[in-house]
Amino acid sequence: MLDQDGTPAPTVINAPVVAGRPLPLRVAVPLAIAAGLALLVAFPPYGVWPLAPVGVALLAAAAHRRRLRAGAGLGFLTGVALFAPLLAWTNLHTGYLPWVLLSLLQAGYLALLGAATAWVSPLADRSRWAWPALTGLLWVGQEALRDRTPFGGFPWGRLAFSQDDSPLLRLAALGGAPLVTFAVALVGGLLVTAAWHLWATLRPTPLTNPTGGDASAEPPTTEPADTTQPADTTEPARRWSPAAVPAVVAVALTVGGLLVPVADAGSGAGVTVAIVQGNVPRLGLDFNAQRQAVLNNHVDATIELAGRVAAGQQRQPDLVVWPENSSDIDPLRNPTAGARISQAADAIGAPILVGAVLLGPGPGEVRNAGILWHPGTGADLDQLYTKRHPVPFAEYVPLRDVARMVSKQVDLIRNDFVPGSTPGVVRAGPAVLGDVICFEVAYDEVVRDTVTGGAQLLVVQTNNATFDVAEARQQMAMVRLRAVEHGRPALMASTVGVSGFVAPDGRVSDATGFNTREVVVRQLRLDDGRTLATRLGWWPEVALAALAAAALVGAAVLRRRQRVMPG
Repeated sequence: MLDQDGTPAPTVINAPVVAGRPLPLRVAVPLAIAAGLALLVAFPPYGVWPLAPVGVALLAAAAHRRRLRAGAGLGFLTGVALFAPLLAWTNLHTGYLPWVLLSLLQAGYLALLGAATAWVSPLADRSRWAWPALTGLLWVGQEALRDRTPFGGFPWGRLAFSQDDSPLLRLAALGGAPLVTFAVALVGGLLVTAAWHLWATLRPTPLTNPTGGDASAEPPTTEPADTTQPADTTEPARRWSPAAVPAVVAVALTVGGLLVPVADAGSGAGVTVAIVQGNVPRLGLDFNAQRQAVLNNHVDATIELAGRVAAGQQRQPDLVVWPENSSDIDPLRNPTAGARISQAADAIGAPILVGAVLLGPGPGEVRNAGILWHPGTGADLDQLYTKRHPVPFAEYVPLRDVARMVSKQVDLIRNDFVPGSTPGVVRAGPAVLGDVICFEVAYDEVVRDTVTGGAQLLVVQTNNATFDVAEARQQMAMVRLRAVEHGRPALMASTVGVSGFVAPDGRVSDATGFNTREVVVRQLRLDDGRTLATRLGWWPEVALAALAAAALVGAAVLRRRQRVMPG
């Protein structure tokens, strides 16, 4: 038999073995698909978060001890089973091509993960505890790569974002999303280690000679192996402990997340905030053709709120937040749009954070912005945030001439959104806001930069009119993680839902329905402290990713020094 580099591969001499031979492909392929489906169901709108480590375990078992190509293929199957349905909202109004291409691209990163899992198998076989640690490190490394490449990456579907109701969410306060991902994958590695030991306990593998047969045997170096299995005379407790210990540790690690302290409701000044979800006449891409109607919806809902405040039915807000695209008519250049927003601000007597599309700075360029609009004085150009991370092939088209060869639909994006250069720190009277727009909530550094810049309240302005409720709930899960990560109250304001407030411990309040017109008002306690995760920044991810890279190098060294049984 041949090793992965094509050279003969005799038995490893005196090498401790944890998992034995790779699973037959007829078993590994269904396991890989089941892994993707388990991961899928862990995310909103299903939200069965315990299935995330189960999915990790299934992929690890399927790819372990395989050749690199087989590991990559199994990882790709997992990726397709996960990302195709998870990202199905991308094809609702744009056709199938963007959805298919994006899903296959994301699945490619899990193919790399499957190959990496196969590659480090010799390291994993050396200790029952090596496998869980390697599994956690490789998942963090894969996500670090996927979150940044290509064109700035696409972090949707990170393991951490599946844990919004899990005790492990609290780990975000210590090391952000990367630490949560590591913990989920570590638990998955513990589960698969326990499963392998349980299988070995229930069905002991027969010993064979070193010239052929089972790779789980440990043949002697000089004399032929005794092919008879001695009677198992070990005590029951010792016999079951190799399987029980990793399982107990997995449960303890998960439950232990509850012991991690997180910020409370805040100790700073109180501020009353209103979220206006104006809704749109019709869902879909053609909502842009209804720009005036969308703006009017948000203006009218705000004026109605002012009426309830005047009647004593509602608390006077200190700040009103409108969602992304609430004014796709540039209010700085269109007097009618500006006048309507001023009418709403004057009526409510509070500044409004408006999500607006602004023309320029150059021809064929636009900006996705949050701009503070004061009663009486109008737009405050000093408190304007331009989205720093526009979405490629949705808000701008990189390599347009090349992309046009794949699909002429790219020309539907006539104007490219240009990125801003400064964090979204908006000083809105009694509160300093950390403004992030739509998908930016998925990017660690975009959110953290607002907090280190002084933000006391995280604000996510988003427009879900081109997607569906599943996408909106997935986005809300990210807001929950960011609130815990930075110890800040947070909110999400959407054109159509889901909108709502999030406490620093991740609890959601006053969540709205989808495709409805609603206004919710809540008093929040601000906070300007910093969690350990905020102070550490990207260093936990750097450390974990570096250890993942070291594991890959270590596996290469071990493969050169030892003669490894083929996968």
